[in-house]
Amino acid sequence: MQLVIVTGMSGAGKSRVIDTLEDIGFFCVDNMTPKLIPTFVQLLEDSAEVREKVAIVADIRLGDSFAHLFNAIEELKTMNCEYKILFIDADNDVILRRYQETRRKHPLLKFDESQNLQDIIVKEREMISKARDLADYIIDTSLISPSQLKERVAKLFVEDVSATMKINVLSFGFKYGTPKDSDLVFDVRCLPNPFYVPELKQQTGLDTPVRDYVMSFKEAEDLEPKLLDLINYLVPLYRTEGKSQLTISIGCTGGKHRSVVFAEIVYNSIKDKGFNVSVLHRDMNR
Repeated sequence: MQLVIVTGMSGAGKSRVIDTLEDIGFFCVDNMTPKLIPTFVQLLEDSAEVREKVAIVADIRLGDSFAHLFNAIEELKTMNCEYKILFIDADNDVILRRYQETRRKHPLLKFDESQNLQDIIVKEREMISKARDLADYIIDTSLISPSQLKERVAKLFVEDVSATMKINVLSFGFKYGTPKDSDLVFDVRCLPNPFYVPELKQQTGLDTPVRDYVMSFKEAEDLEPKLLDLINYLVPLYRTEGKSQLTISIGCTGGKHRSVVFAEIVYNSIKDKGFNVSVLHRDMNR
């Protein structure tokens, strides 16, 4: 089991880190009491349900209980449990500004509301300094964007960063409605329709005769490289921006012939480039 203990300064971006870890397949538990970490890990290892990647967040929201983290770490060592500590940090001034902008309440204020925010941030840094010293990885978010943070985290725990974004290619029929979760929608109703060819009407875009018919026209032959060129240009941009899921929808009238053919073409092109992609033909069997 790959275990990551996430900790760090409040307001530094731990929530975004957990979102990223979930996107790349980690089972994440937020705000766990450190005393319970060894027991929790043992339960996971004894469970019939295998958890290959687990991330646990333990931070100052627990107050003085946070100090038990270091005993928990020692216990994990005696259990021969392999773990990594990921510490998320940011400059005090940056954290102060983030709290002022969001107007959120610093977690330590619930224990002592008499102090000002600046002093609270300094106090927190002192309380968790040992965790920073023990950290295997430290990411300072002071000068990086959320998408850059996501990429930094992904690079630590996956070999192929392109796998951090899930791409869904979907064929559909406009007569049944445009998919509401679409990010990109392409309309291929401009191409000749196999529906009007009697021997092709009951077949689908997965059948070779239908595909050959659709791609026999110059309009389709010219469209294929133009469409793929645009998609291949856009997909890395979405990934760089930090998007977790991208849905590419391709529609024709009924969602059975032309859209299926081109959805398969797009799917195979994206798959060949190593992205995490799936294909679904929503209306093909209607």
